Amino acid sequence: MKITIKDIAKQLGVSHSTVSKALNDSPLVRQDTKDKIIKLAKEKGYEPNYAAQRLVSKKSNVIGLIWPTLERVAPSTLVTKINEEVSNHNYKMILSIDSIEESIEMYKRFQVDGVILFNKDNIDLPKTISLPCVTYGVSKDVSIPVIDVNYKEAMNTAVEYLYHLGHENIAFVGDFSFTDERQVEKYTGFHQSMEKLNLPVSNQNLINTRGLDWYDGYTATINLLNSSFKPTAIIGSSYDISAGIVRALRQANYIIPKDMSVISYDNIPQLENLEVPLTSVGVPVEVIAENMVKTLLSFINNPDTVPASQTLTPRISERTSCALARTIMN
Repeated sequence: MKITIKDIAKQLGVSHSTVSKALNDSPLVRQDTKDKIIKLAKEKGYEPNYAAQRLVSKKSNVIGLIWPTLERVAPSTLVTKINEEVSNHNYKMILSIDSIEESIEMYKRFQVDGVILFNKDNIDLPKTISLPCVTYGVSKDVSIPVIDVNYKEAMNTAVEYLYHLGHENIAFVGDFSFTDERQVEKYTGFHQSMEKLNLPVSNQNLINTRGLDWYDGYTATINLLNSSFKPTAIIGSSYDISAGIVRALRQANYIIPKDMSVISYDNIPQLENLEVPLTSVGVPVEVIAENMVKTLLSFINNPDTVPASQTLTPRISERTSCALARTIMN
C-alpha cells in the first residue's frame, strides 16, 4: 500500500500542508522538521502523485531536452550541467535524442512545462513550437529565444591571447564544411581577428578537419605538420578536435607548450584532464546551463519577460598549454 502525505503527517504529528511544503523544499518549514519529514518519506518509499500535483498547480515540473546527438564530450557535459541546474530548481528533466518533431509530440503527451532544444547544425529549427522553448548557439534567424554563446568573440579572445604572447603564425584547426552555423561563426571569428591584428591568414593556416571527431583533429594536424607552414600556436575548434591535435603533436615529439602552444574552444573541465591540460576559451559550460534553465523557467512563468536573444561573454581558462612565442623560437 502506498504511503501518502497524510500518512507522513499523522506519524510525525504535523499538518499535511507542512509535509507538502517540506517535500517541495519550502523555506516556510523549519529545517529540523523538514529533515524529519524527508527522512521518513525516504524510509517509507513515498512517491509524489505527479498527476494530482499537475491538476492543482497546472504544471508538471518537468522539462524536456532535445539533443539529436550526444557523440562528443562537450555536448554530453552541457547536458549533465543542464540536468543539475534543472534539479536545483526542483524540476525533473526528460532527454530525447529523436528528431525535433517527434520529441515535441512526445513532450506534449507528457505535458512537460517547457523544452530546451538543440539541433545538430543550428539551422532548420521549427518556425513555431507549441511549448515554451529555448535554444542555444547562434542568434541569427532563430524564431525561438536563444542563448548566443558568441563564437566569434571566443575566437577573437583566443587570437588576441596568443598575439599578446608574441605569436603571429597561428593555425586554426576546425571543420569548414559550413553546414553548421556554429562552425561558420568560429571560422569567421578567427579570420576577422587575424585580419584586425594584421596577422597572416590563408589556406596555409586554415586547416579543415572535415569533421568534428577526435580522429579528424588528429589527421588534420598530421597534415599541418607535414606542410611547409610552421605555426608557433594552434587553436582547436572543439574539445574533441583539440584532443586529436594534442595526440598528433605528441606523436611527432612536439613538447607543449615549449615547441607549440595550443588553445581549445569549449570551456569544459575535461580539458584539464587531457595529456596536456589545455588552455581553453568559450562561455563556461555551467554558465550556459544556468542561463538556459533560468530563461526557460522565466518563459514558462511569464513569456513577455524573455528577450529573443541573450549574448553571453566567453572567457579564457588558463592552464599549461601556452607559452611566450620567443620561448618557442629559442
